[in-house]
Amino acid sequence: MPGYRPQPDRDSLGWWERVARRQFAVQECGACGTLRFPPRAFCAACRTEGWNWREVAPEGKVESWIVNRRPFVPGLGDPYLVVMVRLTPVPGCLMYGNWRAERPPEPGERVRGVFTQVDEALTVLDWMPESFIPARPAENPAAG
Repeated sequence: MPGYRPQPDRDSLGWWERVARRQFAVQECGACGTLRFPPRAFCAACRTEGWNWREVAPEGKVESWIVNRRPFVPGLGDPYLVVMVRLTPVPGCLMYGNWRAERPPEPGERVRGVFTQVDEALTVLDWMPESFIPARPAENPAAG
């Protein structure tokens, strides 16, 4: 399939496996408890190597966004919006994802992650306005 596909590496493989199972998690340092994203081998706070995964709510606020006019991801027509989200459970972490709404985001807008199955082998986390999320958790796989 043409286009850019995420290439999991030593540090991100576990994260992508969780996303494929529709779980949202960040790393938690085994020594100092610092939460971090993106995944990496060493804690930036205490420089130790031990860590584990910790599930957190896929929630945040829009920091910024771009209108992408080049189709890097298969199945996405251009132009499309990519948002940068500051995670609510981990305020020091930023995450990028596609925007899932018919209107542009607003600065500081509360958003929630939703899993999108791109194809049989790839699931990604996208973001949509919190006000667009159905009230019943069964209708929102990422809210569970």
